[in-house]
Amino acid sequence: MKLYHFTVLVDNKELPVIVAAENDEQAFKRAEIEVEKSFLKFPEIKEVVLLERKKITSGGTAFVIR
Repeated sequence: MKLYHFTVLVDNKELPVIVAAENDEQAFKRAEIEVEKSFLKFPEIKEVVLLERKKITSGGTAFVIR
């Protein structure tokens, strides 16, 4: 399992999205699904950019969001 840090461009706004998934394909799909679920009106997702990917370990995994 890996932890993914994305930036998703929606309606000219960049949204940070963090996803835990088994592979890149699942992670990209989950990022889009979670963004769509967070809006009342179906958003136009213009771009999904993977910024970081880290393996989840027993000691934990983290990202710093700036």
